[in-house]
Amino acid sequence: MLLSLVLHTYSMRYLLPSILMLGSAPTYLLAWTLWRVLSALLPARLYQRVDDRLYCVYQNMVLFFFENYTGVQILLYGDLPKNKENVIYLANHQSTVDWIIADMLAARQDALGHVRYVLKDGLKWLPLYGFYFAQHGGIYVKRSAKFNEKEMRNKLQSYVDAGTPMYLVIFPEGTRYNRTQTKLLSASQAFAAQRGLPVLKHVLTPRIKATHVAFDSMKNHLDAIYDVTVVYEGTEKGSGKYSNSPSMTEFLCKQCPKLHIHFDRIDKNEVPEEQEHMKKWLHERFEIKDKLLVEFYDSPDPERRNKFPGKSVHSRLSVKKTLPSVLVLGSLTAVMLMTESGRKLYVGTWLYGTLLGCLWFVIKT
Repeated sequence: MLLSLVLHTYSMRYLLPSILMLGSAPTYLLAWTLWRVLSALLPARLYQRVDDRLYCVYQNMVLFFFENYTGVQILLYGDLPKNKENVIYLANHQSTVDWIIADMLAARQDALGHVRYVLKDGLKWLPLYGFYFAQHGGIYVKRSAKFNEKEMRNKLQSYVDAGTPMYLVIFPEGTRYNRTQTKLLSASQAFAAQRGLPVLKHVLTPRIKATHVAFDSMKNHLDAIYDVTVVYEGTEKGSGKYSNSPSMTEFLCKQCPKLHIHFDRIDKNEVPEEQEHMKKWLHERFEIKDKLLVEFYDSPDPERRNKFPGKSVHSRLSVKKTLPSVLVLGSLTAVMLMTESGRKLYVGTWLYGTLLGCLWFVIKT
């Protein structure tokens, strides 16, 4: 009985982070709304600068839980620039935690507020978050034939014209790699084979549209492409088989003791501009990723297994950088919930903020 209670408590370690991260969302949205109203007559760059700072506050709280709270060991391979840059971030996609990995790297460059995502269209309906991500610079895209290239170009061009700092996160595979979804992997491999492309084992065949539109729209604004390959250690099952990468809940329950992050900076001048040439280039980049992952998981040499080639650095994010955000957002939310009027405002923000956000997307469409 006692053992069952201990195990149950252990498995519920995601509750505190979830309550604080989700629970402070209305507080954050109210603060952003207030700034949006106050800045209506101010220069757009000033609004953007403060919005980026507000975003840092919330995301530093997220990083407190995903790094400091979990105690995950982060091993970084490659030289991450110390200075901020305007970049497109390309990575393999296997977990919902992948979004947080981009934040982890950006925070180490003091560029956390500049992170903006290219997101699956359905995520825009997320309560509060869906609306805000769009306001912060996120771009929602549909797959395949429904992809709206003009809309994406127009939005990116507006950011370029405004001089908006850009750390644009794209997962070219378009969906998460899942070892158990054999039909998805087989279809991806068949797609590559039909087009005479090398078949990939540990990643899906990348899609070119969003990456090409992003690069073509921002090529004069960009400094580089960041090519990132991630492995969540702790997914081994033995006998050469592996479980899927952890979900956010599993990650917060400390089921991933180590993160291996391979980083490669590519100067924008090395990237071909024509779409067909870029498609070949992008697939070659994913071939490199696949070879890294094959080496990591399947190397016949035990000394080379469970790590990427080259030297790794144990990278830590100071709790002094993340804890203040937890205290600020947690305190403001607690103060709001202490009064009846505050509780009504809190609930109203969840309810009407979600409805108005969805209405905004409907009207915009």
